[in-house]
Amino acid sequence: SGGSDRVTVTDAIQVAGGIKPMANIRRVQVRRITRLGTEQLFSVDLWNILESGDLRQDAILQNGDTVVIPTATEQPTPEEASQLASASFSPNTIQVNVVGEVRRSGNIEVPPNTPLNQAILAAGGFNTRAREDRVLLVRLNPNGTVEQREIPVDFAQGINEGSNPVLQNNDIVIVAESGLASFSDTLGTVTNPLSSLLFLLGAPFRAINLFD
Repeated sequence: SGGSDRVTVTDAIQVAGGIKPMANIRRVQVRRITRLGTEQLFSVDLWNILESGDLRQDAILQNGDTVVIPTATEQPTPEEASQLASASFSPNTIQVNVVGEVRRSGNIEVPPNTPLNQAILAAGGFNTRAREDRVLLVRLNPNGTVEQREIPVDFAQGINEGSNPVLQNNDIVIVAESGLASFSDTLGTVTNPLSSLLFLLGAPFRAINLFD
C-alpha cells in the first residue's frame, strides 16, 4: 500500500478520541499476532516522540494490531499535563464546568490548555452578583481523589499556577456570590414576610381611612 495508507500508533489514538489525563504514554504497547499465530509485543515511548519530535519512532500498525495504553501510577505535573494537552494525540477540546454567579453557568467546551480566566470569560464573565476577587477550583483527579483550592482572580495575569492555572478536563470552577448579594438576599428573606404582615395589619386602617 502507499505511504498515505499507513496508520501509526498516534493516528490510532487520535481516531479513538485521544489519550486520557492519566495515560502512561511512556509505555504504550502494540500487540501483534504473527502469521504463525504467536503474539509479538513491542513498546512505543510517545513521551520521547513528544519531546524529540522524531516521528520515525511512531510505529506503523498492521491490520489486526492492538494498541494498549496503561494507566500511569503518578499524577502528571502541571508542566507535563500542559505538554500532553497540546500533543497531536490528545483530544481537541476539554469539558469544563463553570457554575455559580456567571452569565452562562454550566458545562463549556474549550481548547486544551485553556487558563482559568479564559474559561470564566467563555462562560459570559461574572454577573452582577458575583464575588469577583476569587473563585474555587475543584479538580476530580483520575486516581479518584478530589482537589480543591481558592484561586485569586486577576484578568491581567498571564498563565501561572497560582492565579491563572491551566484547566484540565472535567475541572469545576465555582463562582460564589458577593457579600453584598448575600446580604441583600438575607435582608429580603427577613423583610418580605414583615412587609406582608404590615400590609395585612394595615389593611383595616386603610379601609377605615377610606370612609373618613
